[in-house]
Amino acid sequence: MVQDVEAQARYRELRGLPRFLERSFLISMTVLGILYALQVHSYLGKTLFHQQYLGLFLAFALGAIFLRSPAGLRAPRDRAPLYDFVLILLSQVVGFYVFLWYPRISEELGYATWDKWVLGTLALILVVEATRRLTGWVLVLLVGILVFYGRFSELFPGALYNVGSSWERLATYLYLDANGLLGTPLLIGATVVMVFILFGESLSSTGASRFLTDFALATMGRYRGGPAKVSIVSSSLFGTVSGSAVANVVADGIITIPMMKGAGFPAHVAGAIEAVASTGGQIMPPVMGAAAFIMADFLGIPYGQVALAALLPAVLYYFSLFAQVDLEAAKHDLRGLSSSQLPSLRKTILRGWVFFVPLFVLVYTLFVLNWDASRSGMVTVAIVLALSLFRPEGRACLKRFDRMLENTGRALLEITVLTAAAGIVIGVITVSGLGFTISYALTGVAGGSLFLLALLTAIVSLILGMGMPTTAVYLLLAVLVAPAFTNLQVPLIAAHLFIFYFGMLSMVTPPVCFATYAAASIARAPFMKTGYAAMRFAAVAYVVPFFFLFHPALLLRGNWVEVALAGLSSIVGSVALAIGLVGFLFRPLSAMRRILFLAASLTLLDPGMATDILGVLILLLLVAPELRWRRQRKQFPLAAEVEVGS
Repeated sequence: MVQDVEAQARYRELRGLPRFLERSFLISMTVLGILYALQVHSYLGKTLFHQQYLGLFLAFALGAIFLRSPAGLRAPRDRAPLYDFVLILLSQVVGFYVFLWYPRISEELGYATWDKWVLGTLALILVVEATRRLTGWVLVLLVGILVFYGRFSELFPGALYNVGSSWERLATYLYLDANGLLGTPLLIGATVVMVFILFGESLSSTGASRFLTDFALATMGRYRGGPAKVSIVSSSLFGTVSGSAVANVVADGIITIPMMKGAGFPAHVAGAIEAVASTGGQIMPPVMGAAAFIMADFLGIPYGQVALAALLPAVLYYFSLFAQVDLEAAKHDLRGLSSSQLPSLRKTILRGWVFFVPLFVLVYTLFVLNWDASRSGMVTVAIVLALSLFRPEGRACLKRFDRMLENTGRALLEITVLTAAAGIVIGVITVSGLGFTISYALTGVAGGSLFLLALLTAIVSLILGMGMPTTAVYLLLAVLVAPAFTNLQVPLIAAHLFIFYFGMLSMVTPPVCFATYAAASIARAPFMKTGYAAMRFAAVAYVVPFFFLFHPALLLRGNWVEVALAGLSSIVGSVALAIGLVGFLFRPLSAMRRILFLAASLTLLDPGMATDILGVLILLLLVAPELRWRRQRKQFPLAAEVEVGS
């Protein structure tokens, strides 16, 4: 499984009692999450605060991190030192304190007693250290700066001046308040995201990964550039069960990248295609990345509405990528795979048709019945496990059910520390009023210009994304920047999806692009060269968010005529963009024709009658001579080669 591959680089390899303790923490996280998602405590007549559940969940997660993740490069890799066991013990103290006594604590949150602020200080230190071990220093430094501001905001000049909080009050607030460490981000991570990670694990453990790859091979492998198209299809399908771009690259890339290189694609191009295809899994419904579930809670709408709004931009993303790959294959005359290299489509479907059932149920419950995402996820997990009983491979995997629970817990570790750290950030911003200050300042700098505000936000998102995962970037900007968009009358969902997109694009945008790094390593290609190629393949994702800020029809908002026209014109525009970027249609294109194709694509991606008509006219003028050349080449091959304008 993917998590096993990632674990080899990030975690210790333990044995004996430490290994048993680590497994216990990871399995306990998943079991606890399942019980809470099913609301078992309510059936037993017990009342449980969210904070009680999150305190216990965080205790298990921190215990697993300190046991398994080394403190530094010089820390031992085969055992946990004594100081890590001290951190594990402290983690259980701060977690079980909340779990056992929060009902009483909630009645006296206004009083910063010594036990609250001392344990609050410990909790902040433990979360920050766990975040450093798993994600590096960028988010840690950001948290540190914001906590310093929350305590000493009276030292800052101008608009940043505020009355600072005492440490006792600040530590208590960040530790125990619903807007702090145990707030909404961690709650979404420990419930909805946990359920869908479990869903992905249940699919993968019962053979879905192999089925998705075989299905992509059987349907796309025979066409020109077939291996690259297999990469796109399999990565987009696998994206429904994996919210991690890097995990997606590792899982699919070890199969698809060598296939693409073998078919004739340059190593850096093969790596770029896989990186872009895998990163798109975060924006592809029905199951998007973790940030999408958090977005739904921020917006106070069902997750299905978020996924529906993200559908057309995600289709454009993959449509443009697919078109570029097809044109690249035609440009370099790359053939598909032979029949002997392909699995039988009929046999593949007969072997794995059961995997379509839970996906259908998931889509139906989310988009038609509007169920809560956690409920939909648990139902689909149950269906996957039930259907697996009818397949020999599935029954064999179910015998390792504990392994599936452990893998789910391991996949949750990074999500847990990211959302906990985000809770600290949100808590400081809330208690200090910094969010209002920054939103006001951004609106002032933009001078009321929505485009300028969007451009500044895109740049900030890409910069922050150099050191933070998509979820962390989204959480931070959703609190700091999204309110500035609402001041300019932008629909909330458009503003949040804009931030989400550019946070996601940091995975493929140099100089720091984790998905591209992973793909380049597998392809044995230069990192930067692969990164620049990835930017080109993902180009539509840099453009479309600016358009849907101004045109909600691209988010399927509006009457059906507006939505249909916007969808049709944007799909044609994404193809025109691919032609301009690759520089090939039926033959190589001149620089001027490439520029004109790019201009046509921008007018078509911008919904509106005038822009659509202009874009179509430009395309007709460009495509007509190419079609004429192609027809002449078939009739008079030698004459076509010397036609003027070729």
